[in-house]
Amino acid sequence: MISYAAFAESLGADGPPPGVDGPLKGLWLAAKGDWDAAHVVVQDDPSRDAAWVHAHLHRIEGDLDNAAYWYRMAGRPVSRAALDAEREEIAKALTGG
Repeated sequence: MISYAAFAESLGADGPPPGVDGPLKGLWLAAKGDWDAAHVVVQDDPSRDAAWVHAHLHRIEGDLDNAAYWYRMAGRPVSRAALDAEREEIAKALTGG
């Protein structure tokens, strides 16, 4: 597992670090501005973590009704935080950091 600090530092690289996959990879791709690739990563993942990232993606997109659905699937309240702050919250939760 990667630490939050290593995850955050990796955002300066061209690709995700080894071992970053699943919802965390989706979040990494979203942070790098690759919404489509991030969506592909989480789209068919049935985990609550993937649903949380999926919700975040739809907030980025501005589709708040769809985001609300994915927050329910994740068992999370709809976020009202700034997108960067929410991404950090998710990353810290996914990395244990």
